[in-house]
Amino acid sequence: MKREKLEKLASEKSNPCVTISMNTSRTYPANQKDSIVLKTLLEEAKERVIKEFGKHPVIELIGKINHLESEIDVNYNLDSLHIFLSNSTKEIVRSTWPTVGNVVHVSESFAVKPLIKMFNRTEEYLILMLTQSDVRLLMAVNDWVVSEIHNDDFPFVRAPQDIADTEDANNGKQAENLVEEFFNTVDKAVVRVNNKTDMKCVVISTSDNYNRLLKVADKPAVYLGWTNINQQNTENHSIANDTWQVVSAQQEKLRIKDIKDMQEAVGKGNVITELSEIYRAAKEGRGDLLIVSDDYHQAVRVTDEFSLDLVTDVTLPGVIDDITSDIAWNVISKKGRAIFTTLEEFKSLGDIALKVRY
Repeated sequence: MKREKLEKLASEKSNPCVTISMNTSRTYPANQKDSIVLKTLLEEAKERVIKEFGKHPVIELIGKINHLESEIDVNYNLDSLHIFLSNSTKEIVRSTWPTVGNVVHVSESFAVKPLIKMFNRTEEYLILMLTQSDVRLLMAVNDWVVSEIHNDDFPFVRAPQDIADTEDANNGKQAENLVEEFFNTVDKAVVRVNNKTDMKCVVISTSDNYNRLLKVADKPAVYLGWTNINQQNTENHSIANDTWQVVSAQQEKLRIKDIKDMQEAVGKGNVITELSEIYRAAKEGRGDLLIVSDDYHQAVRVTDEFSLDLVTDVTLPGVIDDITSDIAWNVISKKGRAIFTTLEEFKSLGDIALKVRY
């Protein structure tokens, strides 16, 4: 998820903005049910819009809703689908992350919570293939390889095994020095790419070779971890599935650290848990870190600049279906961070908490 798209959708104010989110299936025949769910949600969206605004003011929006079903090919679905519609906007986003439920939001802004989750968890990173016969560098996004890097360094024409087999490597000490020099060369090549892209790297190698690489690494923090090569399947998709497990585990560690930091900040009086106060602090730009339970949502009516009334009927005029989406974007757009989590460690703080800068 590109920040530009998130920013565009999060910043739009139009009455109404329709957001449709639903879980989907990647494979046949399960994805055939997606069409039925989508049709039901589109009908619900159209009924709500007509009931709240009448037909004439939203005639272009109604037209988009009527034609949308034919524009979505369920054979390209991933794990969830998110649709953003207004009189002037139509955006369809497929996500590799499940959503909490199949829902329709109608408010004066889009419900961008699923996009924020994508933004937080979409990771662009490098994969270093470091095997006896293969030394190359790939670029990946989550569990997909998007390209292979070809530059003055990659792919390497020699591998560790080639060096160990040379005539110069007649004794163990000399062989070890040659291999260490080789790993040092590889590391410097990876660091040059990291300096240009800021991408970190997962290494596919043996444990021994990974440790050798770290031993000579100029910037060990560039490396997120390693995984063994699957000799049964060396296709790019299989490779990325394995490396993504390393990356996602690192992401979870960071979320756990964020929760720990939030809990420590409670004792310093820097954490707000009351919804109206969180809303105000986020709008004022005081939010440093927002954490929200993944399944928490709250419909509200904004009664003045900073006051919220909780409501249960989302079809009432002037109701924001889920204020957590607006709060999260206010935090992010003002240089803070927002994460949504299912981790049990957060339960002690309730459903939503904001660590403030001051």
